Amino acid sequence: MPKEYTPEDLVAIWEEFLGGQERRHQVSAIADLYPDVRSINIDFSEVEKFDPDLANYTLVNPSMSIKSAEDAMKRMVSHALTNPFVHFRIMGLPRDSRIEVRKLRAKHLGTFVSVEGLVRKATEVRPRVTVAEFECARCGHKMTIEQEGMLFHEPLECSKEEGGCGRGPGSTKFRLLSDPSKFVDTQKIETQEPPEGLRGGAQPERLVGYIEDDLAGRISPGDRLILNGILKSQQKGGQTKSTLFEISLDINSIEFEEHEYEEILITPEDELKIREFADSSDAFERIIGSISPTIYGYDQEKEALALQLFGGVQKTMDDGTRIRGDIHIALIGDPGTAKSQILRYMAQLAPRGIYTSGKASSAAGLTAAAVKDEFGEGRWTLEAGALVIADKGLACIDELDKMNDQDRSAIHESLEQGTISVAKAGITATLQSRCAVLGAANPKYGRFDDSKNIAEQIDLPPALLSRFDAIFTMTDRPEAKQDHNVAEHILKVHQRGEIRLHESPEKLTHVNVEEIMRDTAHLVPAMDKEFLRKYVAYSKRITPVMGSEAMQTLEGYYVGIRKLGEDQGASVPITARQLEALIRMSEASARARLSQIVSSEDSQRAIKIVQYYLGKVASEGGKLDIDLIATGTSRSQREQIYVLRSLIQQMSDPRRGVNQDDLMQKAASENIPAEKAKSLLKRLSESGEIYSPQPGYWKLASEERIA
Repeated sequence: MPKEYTPEDLVAIWEEFLGGQERRHQVSAIADLYPDVRSINIDFSEVEKFDPDLANYTLVNPSMSIKSAEDAMKRMVSHALTNPFVHFRIMGLPRDSRIEVRKLRAKHLGTFVSVEGLVRKATEVRPRVTVAEFECARCGHKMTIEQEGMLFHEPLECSKEEGGCGRGPGSTKFRLLSDPSKFVDTQKIETQEPPEGLRGGAQPERLVGYIEDDLAGRISPGDRLILNGILKSQQKGGQTKSTLFEISLDINSIEFEEHEYEEILITPEDELKIREFADSSDAFERIIGSISPTIYGYDQEKEALALQLFGGVQKTMDDGTRIRGDIHIALIGDPGTAKSQILRYMAQLAPRGIYTSGKASSAAGLTAAAVKDEFGEGRWTLEAGALVIADKGLACIDELDKMNDQDRSAIHESLEQGTISVAKAGITATLQSRCAVLGAANPKYGRFDDSKNIAEQIDLPPALLSRFDAIFTMTDRPEAKQDHNVAEHILKVHQRGEIRLHESPEKLTHVNVEEIMRDTAHLVPAMDKEFLRKYVAYSKRITPVMGSEAMQTLEGYYVGIRKLGEDQGASVPITARQLEALIRMSEASARARLSQIVSSEDSQRAIKIVQYYLGKVASEGGKLDIDLIATGTSRSQREQIYVLRSLIQQMSDPRRGVNQDDLMQKAASENIPAEKAKSLLKRLSESGEIYSPQPGYWKLASEERIA
């Protein structure tokens, strides 16, 4: 049981505490700078060091203790200020006072608790009355009522003892006088549990909190905070009272989480293990082996996903320009190529991972929504979306191709700038969404066609596609050897899973359990999932610097590839965007080794991945053409479009246009195959550049648009 104190004793003890050498200057600052400074922030460890009994009493009876501390502060500054409105804020509560939202219980009511959370909603800052002055409508007598909590209290009667008429609310009315009443700024917020703490797809629980005075207005949706405050309760129900009570947090102090992944506790023993692992020669291979080991193949894709986990280094330049370090990856593949399974696995693996399906996500759900509900008492409030919640983590968006264009375009800013600008319902704000994005989509017609260019079959707009650092195509083609390996792998996965369900597998007859478990040992992740999360979190503390060898390697590769585009009529092979992707991947590779320097080996790894995906999605006729991704049209296609438009103009009859068969014949003489010409005509028709005045004929939509 904590030691008991009288109010006078508490004030005296707090006055002694605040009179200490370290804290006296903070109290003096309030006396000198009030009202600009009206709070004093104290670390709980200081109170514990001064008086353990007082510290214990503050945790159990915070309302009484904090009020006494504020009274002590007022007494100490009374020579300079008359009845000031000051706050005593305690931070850094002990670990046993840090309670998860889902574990808050009745025993915590009225105690000092610390809650870690992510802000989902925040209202505008509005005044709340703390001392209300009323006037009796009958006799004009004035009376003052202190307002506690969120419910408004009116006088029960016009008190005769104080010189009033003695009438109650039934026979008189009490009018609130705004000017003499005292108000304080208040902001209502809603926090939810951090996503990295949830397991098994649990719904994150939420907690409402109230912030007052100088703390109000500092918080935006998406912020990660540690809230220290007193757990209060309010009775549910209106006219009919309920026995159930809602809980809320009366927030005393806020600690902003400034470092990513700090919520993952890394002990000195863990640090030793992490260092030992990083020094091993096969560290990177084991990291790759820990990514979806139950999915067969995709070695290059898994290597890129491993780099995405570690990420590049975010930089802020002298002029304030921010260069992102997050690596964005798109997986575009045939049905049944395990895209969704990889996304779900990565969302669980990343220390801050969010999984969402594009089909079930709107632009507001991904970015931020303006909500008008009971929470904001009928006012508009901002609610953070998936990309904001995944700030400094990984957002996995499945079925990107099923989203409509308007919703899809909402994520452009997040991909490049790491922010989300909101202008909705009169609210203008910029939220942070510095997260890596892993997207998945199907080809335009459901499955890739080998006879056509792969880039033409990707049903994503070039503006979105060009923002991804790596784009992987996952095709499913019948091939005897590959099919045998995949079938064997899947069967072994299921067999191992069946054996794991048995409590005593050694009792199974007709199967050699030991041999099966030995043969399927490669299905066990090379690193324990929790250890890998800690490894990634630890690696984020390292900011590798580009070594001279690595710079020469990347420069040589980039300049060498660009040289191929110098010839007359040649396409642009790669752009500076790919060079930035190479830099980010090289930095991520160095981070994975816990190295402070990016080596030539890291650059080679990045080059190998970029070459692999460019060769699949950005090449035509064996030549690289980045315009296939950047604009959706290769150089050769552009030239053929110009030729076709020119032919339509030259051969067109003013009334009927040009016959398609004649056009095909002429196009063939210009080295445009009939199949290609049909495809380009369809494309021009869809874009509105040509139209068909009658079946089998084509005409330009506007003669003036011809270059």
